[in-house]
Amino acid sequence: MSLSSLFKTLVTDDDMPMRRWLPTACVLVPLCAFSATGYAERSEQSRGKALLERMCGQCHAIGFTGRSPHVAAPPFRTFGEKLYDEDFGQRLQDGLFTIHPDMPTFHFSREDAEAAVNYLRSMQIQGKPTSPK
Repeated sequence: MSLSSLFKTLVTDDDMPMRRWLPTACVLVPLCAFSATGYAERSEQSRGKALLERMCGQCHAIGFTGRSPHVAAPPFRTFGEKLYDEDFGQRLQDGLFTIHPDMPTFHFSREDAEAAVNYLRSMQIQGKPTSPK
């Protein structure tokens, strides 16, 4: 049975309620699926933000605005291309360390690393970084 004949079977002149609701259902079903995906992504980003606030917020600016509490710590919103390095999440799991003497080494679980990277990617400023205000 072809898709058009199936549609004609479902939507006949005798079946006005189905004819009225079918277009609505065609819009709402994908919308609900997209909404659930968006909710899961926002939930993971919220978890990533909370994790970064707890572990990194004493030195780095975690949000979309503001200065970092530690003068040498860059705001996370300016990380840009560093976050698109495929190894960044793995480096968080292995133990992120830098040459900066004040920065401790952190070890993230795989789930925490994914949540942190997801949040960090969501908040990157577009274009050239501007100085914090």
